[in-house]
Amino acid sequence: MKRYPSALAAIAAAATLAIAGCSSSASDAADPSGPVTLTVSAWNLDKTPEFNALFDAFEAAHPNVTIQPVEILADDYPEKVATMLAGGDTTDVLTMKNVIDYARYANRGQLLDLTDLVGELPTDKIAGLEPFDIDGKYAAVPYRQDFWVLYYNKALFDAAGLPHPDRLTWAQYSELAKKLTSGTTADGQKVYGTYHHTWRSVVQAIAAAQTGGDQLSGDYGFFADQYALALDLQNAGAALDFGTAKTQQVNYRSMFETGQTAMMPMGTWYIAGIKAAIEGGTSSVEWGMAPMPQINPGGETATFGSPTAFAVNENAKNVEVAKEFIGFATGEEGAKVLAGIGVVPAYGSDAVTAAFTALPADELSRTTFTENKKVALEMPVSEVTSDIDTILEEEHELIMAGQKSIADGIRDAGDRVKNEVL
Repeated sequence: MKRYPSALAAIAAAATLAIAGCSSSASDAADPSGPVTLTVSAWNLDKTPEFNALFDAFEAAHPNVTIQPVEILADDYPEKVATMLAGGDTTDVLTMKNVIDYARYANRGQLLDLTDLVGELPTDKIAGLEPFDIDGKYAAVPYRQDFWVLYYNKALFDAAGLPHPDRLTWAQYSELAKKLTSGTTADGQKVYGTYHHTWRSVVQAIAAAQTGGDQLSGDYGFFADQYALALDLQNAGAALDFGTAKTQQVNYRSMFETGQTAMMPMGTWYIAGIKAAIEGGTSSVEWGMAPMPQINPGGETATFGSPTAFAVNENAKNVEVAKEFIGFATGEEGAKVLAGIGVVPAYGSDAVTAAFTALPADELSRTTFTENKKVALEMPVSEVTSDIDTILEEEHELIMAGQKSIADGIRDAGDRVKNEVL
């Protein structure tokens, strides 16, 4: 079943137009076997090792190609890319940070149709492809497939004499966070029981995944319990308050890698970040991974996730080489490169699994990673996704900053979505 059969119907037509435009572009005149400089948009290269790992591997296999990253700050990435595309930017390959951005760019006809490329790929081995299906057409291919887990600091749990957080309920998680809020780090920073990053998904996507709520519906009562928990932890001093995290642009990696938090819900992309920090000598955190806490005990773990993909700019100068890069990055060779640095590839095979060695050796971490689980898409995709996302983000900030009550924020979010978007 397609998740959005009518939502992005316009994209297919837009993509077709983009292909037609491409037929007379400079890209067709270029010789892909000659020297080529391929430009690829990326974010925070020093903190996101997957990009340079893929670039280096592709260049090694294609000596005539030099990849020139177009680096953008992670927090500014979606809007910066939108601005670039609106101005006719010619960056060849565009990284789709999430499906919300994909919907936005594709709706505007700014991505090339990659349906033929997808048809040549072993799609039965590529997870996370479905959200990019636009009435049977594709304008991006996922190379990474993440889901959210609970990271924890083993040393802080052991020092407190508490068992590691295996299959918690949210009530147990809250209780543990308050117990673990104690003392300071070596440089005098307060140690919190948990850290909730400022993204709305930390509250809203978790609530949707575990209650079956629809973030596109305009009815958001299912957010209430998760907001109550987040604000209670914040008010109790067991989690850094939202206002401080937002105004000081706190980096979640710094919070965890310097021992300022004992727990942290976060996506599996962070495995590679911890691995790089430890290998680089900037962190000595003893870490593990546990399933995301649940509303009720027992049953299958429910969490959320999102694929990350590569697309080709409709104005790309090197279309054929761009497609070659995407085929490499989303195939088995690229997947083995990603697995080797601790990134969860979208492509799955025994060889890729064997290459993934970044997990801690403990049973809880390995079970968390490999167990069957229900992974909901972080945000459903439709032609209204981007507009609703903006409203939900604004109301989230007002609730978490204490400028609106939970009830008022949820009511206003629903009213705005129904009156301004639906």
